[in-house]
Amino acid sequence: MVEVTEPDALEALPSPALEELARACRVSLEYTAASGERTRCTAEAIRAVLRAQGVDAHDDEACAESLVRLEDARWERIVPAVTVATQGEPRDLPVHVPHGSPATARVRLETGEERELEQLDVYVPPRTVGGREVGRATFRLPADLPLGYHRLEGTTTGMRGRGWVIVTPARLEVPREIREARPYGFHTQLYSVRSSRSWGLGDFADLGDLCALAKVRAGADFVLVNPLHAPEPVPPLSNSPYSPSSRRFLNPTYIRVEDIPEVAYLPSQQRALLEWESERPRAVNDTADLLDRDGAWRAKSAALEQVFLAPRTPGRDAQFEAFCLREGRALEDFATWCALAEAHRGVPWPDEMSRPNSPAVSAWRDEHADRILYYAWLQWVAEEQLARAQDRALESGMRLGIMMDLAVGVHPEGADSWSLQGVLARGVGIGAPPDAFNQKGQDWSLPPWNPRALEAVAYMPFRDLVRAAVRHSGALRIDHVLGLFRQWWVPQGHSPVDGAYVQVDHEALIGIVALEAHREGAIVIGEDLGTVEPWVMEYLNARGLLGTVVQRFEWRDGRPLAPEDYRSDVLVAITTHDHPPTAAYLAGTDLDLPEELGLLVGDVDEMRAEGRRQVEALTEFLDERGLLPVEHEDEDVLGAMHSLVLSSPALLTAVSLADAVGETRTQNQPGTFLEYPNWRIPLTDSNGVPVLLDDLFEHPRMRRLVERLRAARS
Repeated sequence: MVEVTEPDALEALPSPALEELARACRVSLEYTAASGERTRCTAEAIRAVLRAQGVDAHDDEACAESLVRLEDARWERIVPAVTVATQGEPRDLPVHVPHGSPATARVRLETGEERELEQLDVYVPPRTVGGREVGRATFRLPADLPLGYHRLEGTTTGMRGRGWVIVTPARLEVPREIREARPYGFHTQLYSVRSSRSWGLGDFADLGDLCALAKVRAGADFVLVNPLHAPEPVPPLSNSPYSPSSRRFLNPTYIRVEDIPEVAYLPSQQRALLEWESERPRAVNDTADLLDRDGAWRAKSAALEQVFLAPRTPGRDAQFEAFCLREGRALEDFATWCALAEAHRGVPWPDEMSRPNSPAVSAWRDEHADRILYYAWLQWVAEEQLARAQDRALESGMRLGIMMDLAVGVHPEGADSWSLQGVLARGVGIGAPPDAFNQKGQDWSLPPWNPRALEAVAYMPFRDLVRAAVRHSGALRIDHVLGLFRQWWVPQGHSPVDGAYVQVDHEALIGIVALEAHREGAIVIGEDLGTVEPWVMEYLNARGLLGTVVQRFEWRDGRPLAPEDYRSDVLVAITTHDHPPTAAYLAGTDLDLPEELGLLVGDVDEMRAEGRRQVEALTEFLDERGLLPVEHEDEDVLGAMHSLVLSSPALLTAVSLADAVGETRTQNQPGTFLEYPNWRIPLTDSNGVPVLLDDLFEHPRMRRLVERLRAARS
């Protein structure tokens, strides 16, 4: 029997009324710790999590009243706000009308065709809501509804209600060409990969070049990059790509100024000014200094403002207008937030600016229309250049091209938190309970979706961000995909240990991901590492989403797991951006940084000894497989590790660019903020020498690894 860890005090236990309300709101009462023990959530944490959902649970009487209100709310709507169905499967849905009144229901498809729905002979007792009796009629959605977002309408005498029906693919199929080829590619942090033309950071033009070179020089079929989400509009910029201001919009620091068509028609004096702006950030491209986002963006934004003022042709103006119309209110809100953040940098915003639909914000939009238009223009230019990078990847012969990365959340004070506050929970942050790698738990301070509020708006904000992520990519990686099933909510003022899991409608969210990816012809990879239950992996596999395997963590009985025992529908890699590069792991220096920062819990000497034992066991295993020469170095072991994973049944294999050139510095050290320069490490080799994109595939270590990769595939 699994042991359950009790709270320190009996008063911390939730009451039966609180437990019942928590279950109704899909809030966990306990969770499984990394040790395997069942640990109960405290009553205080559960109440705070419910409060963040807008549910009153301050005492037992409030819990009972909230439970009634939740059920009443379902009966008050004539039809549900949204019904998410799977193609090929019928689905029943309720229509609520005054008790005894007739009911009809129809669906208007995306094509404009209307279908009447069949009413089923199902009796459901009426419910008294607000002093009136409400009846429920049951209608059936047919199994042959096409994929898409359709409108639902339920009617009765003198009343009509509307909602959405979202029909999603039963399975997101991987193209046969990909299954047969089982391609490999590279994964990297785009900003760290600079060329001689970069403005201090890798950019969209570099991404296009990287894809072309990776295909032609190394036979790669994709490049997985860090999230390209939008940060703050003005310095200081957040370094982490996993704490963006907006997940729907792009990071304009990746724009290549010279590639904007209007630059070619600037007067010579203005072009000279652009060249002057680029000199300082370009001067650091061939140094190993930490990346300076703020300095690079100051120079680039000064140049971009000049280009924005340049006249556009009528055709280009029409394209920009079409972009603005397509993105609609979301773009207007994002651009408004950027302009407001710029105007109020370092100064608290007035209370009347706290909501995008306030009269004060509306008036401010009118007064600052030009500045708002500038920030919308930046998004248009960024999307154009990302699209061009993907086109270059495919034109070079890549099967997938760019693999985008979708972060798990957004900054609590960013653009999405401002514009989407109606569907985000407040007073809590996403995190993780304690595990083997983070023994104190984690609080990322990212506001989660409020599940009921997101359902009430038919998941449209989620749909929009997924649609944006797959629009110009061949594949999408979803960071911490468990967040589409449940999220660990940490109330403000609580430690990461004292939180609770909140379940979300994974069938709806995964279905929408599959629908948007299907429409763009993209495949999807879920990062399902850590404490992910087997059923989650099985569900993802059944819906056609790939999983993730990291070779360095695949062990069984003290030995590396045989590659033939790896899961097949996965993306496999040797390491991730959250762990030291493989060169440091093999050299035994991977614990130096966490030890220096005081992040290790336990006997450090024993940890180092265990690391040495692992490397010895790995080397022995590779030798047994005939993958190592008699006299070998760490570089040979790295090549053998890649040969090993390429012999697995894994569908995709990702090779770290940092590993390919022998980088030893960690890109991100979890558990740190200012203690370590996370996300600011440029691409350098084993000697600390910067490696520019221009020379990347001529680097000796890269060339030797590519030869090994080609041999393993032949």
